Amino acid sequence: MSDCTFSPSLCHIDLGAIRRNFGRMGKAGGLMPVIKSDAYGHGLVHVARALSEVGARRFAVGTVSEGMALRDAGLRQTIVPLLGALSDVDWQGAVMQGLTPVVGNFDQLERAAAHCHAGRTLRIAIKCETGMGRLGFSEEELPQVIDKIRSVQGLEPVLAISHLSCADVPEQEAYTAEQAHRFAAMTDALRQAFPEMERSLANTAGTIALPEAHYEVCRPGISLYGGNPFTGTAWEQKGAKLGLEWAMSVSAPVIEVRHLKAGQSVSYGRLFTAEKPSVVAVVAIGYATAFNRSLSNRTAMLINGRRAAQVGRVCMGMIMADVTDLPPVRVGDTAWLMGGPAEQGQKPITPQDVADALGTISYEVLCLFGGMNPRVYG
Repeated sequence: MSDCTFSPSLCHIDLGAIRRNFGRMGKAGGLMPVIKSDAYGHGLVHVARALSEVGARRFAVGTVSEGMALRDAGLRQTIVPLLGALSDVDWQGAVMQGLTPVVGNFDQLERAAAHCHAGRTLRIAIKCETGMGRLGFSEEELPQVIDKIRSVQGLEPVLAISHLSCADVPEQEAYTAEQAHRFAAMTDALRQAFPEMERSLANTAGTIALPEAHYEVCRPGISLYGGNPFTGTAWEQKGAKLGLEWAMSVSAPVIEVRHLKAGQSVSYGRLFTAEKPSVVAVVAIGYATAFNRSLSNRTAMLINGRRAAQVGRVCMGMIMADVTDLPPVRVGDTAWLMGGPAEQGQKPITPQDVADALGTISYEVLCLFGGMNPRVYG
């Protein structure tokens, strides 16, 4: 039985761009690329293999299941599931596959201890709560954490980890400094007990702008896929100067070309009515495959290398573009909703452009397009 696909739209992933972006973030030995959530929609295993080729020694994933998928694909690097192990099945998988789950509360610590089998070491990462307010041990809890770990044979804490909540917000620089100070104090206590522990605090923004937060391991995420965490802020140039490349493009075929008279409209709700004789191309993508309905009349695409405005209400599997001023567009031509080849003087639409139109962040745009469309790699 052949695979069933419900849209002819495609996600094009440039693995070379991901490898180059990784190289821009520092020396490979000091990086733990974040490939959680199916590598932000770019494909977990493909991205891990591409980064392995350029020296990645560690990977941060979201779940134990993602870590096990990497092991099944033959990846032997250190793999850290950031959500930790969430069930006994997760713990068993983490032990058997040699993963390094994050532990951030006493229930997780007890479960880790319970899965330390004789003769087998379970490596764990200790999550420190420094100001994100979600997960992790407090500074006051650390003495009890240390005592518990010392009492369990085979439990090996190899990494102390925390997460910066505002490193991409220049106006919150003082708060970020407080987090860094708190992390330094907490890891000093942990390393007195476990001198070989590595430390990881810096996300993409911290990796780019806070060298004092680098420690042994930085965790670049959005930058691997081309995103500048400082876009729209006073620090935008800090990321822009790296020359990061977007790794994802999205295409869909033109399936119809309509000639409208003045006064004729297209799609639901008559959001677009032609003010003059116009030509509209119908493109086979819609909100079912991540082209958000809220983009109606608010974005553009490239067709035959030139920008065309999206017009009318976005449908489940179709959108429309005003191609009146373009060279003749034909059924079978390719529309590029993000990326794609552009003529001189024309600019492709970027994930950031789409995010700006939606009032969200590029991370969400990438995850949704990558998760909802078949991917092809180059």
